[in-house]
Amino acid sequence: MYKTVPLVILLILFLSACSEGEKEIKEIDNPTLVAVAFFEAIYNEKDINKAASVCSPKLSRLLLHYKTSQSVARHLFNMSFEKVTDISPEDTGVKVRERFKDETIVTVYIEGIYDESKIKDIKRLLLIQNENGQWVIDEILKDPF
Repeated sequence: MYKTVPLVILLILFLSACSEGEKEIKEIDNPTLVAVAFFEAIYNEKDINKAASVCSPKLSRLLLHYKTSQSVARHLFNMSFEKVTDISPEDTGVKVRERFKDETIVTVYIEGIYDESKIKDIKRLLLIQNENGQWVIDEILKDPF
């Protein structure tokens, strides 16, 4: 009996520690913040599993296919950075639209450094609300510029 109590406590601590990483993004109910957290996970945290946790199943499989955040950045976004200094969403009234629709397009501005040069890029994402009401990234849209 006394041998199993520490084991149970250890197991509970382990399970609660494992679920915290995904919880950080999953509980965000604002699509612009989900998009920013997605790019933060890829570029700054280098955590492809965390980024995939806020994607639709189809996009999640594609991200996990590349195995590393560097591969995702290079192949899906055509953006390689040595360091990302700023990730910010465009703030043009998305809050009004999200009350009326279960999908929205979010534009994210990414600024970073590559080969000692400052690089700026814009990415657009289509986010939808899943059956649980959470915002997930469904598609990476083509560059309109």
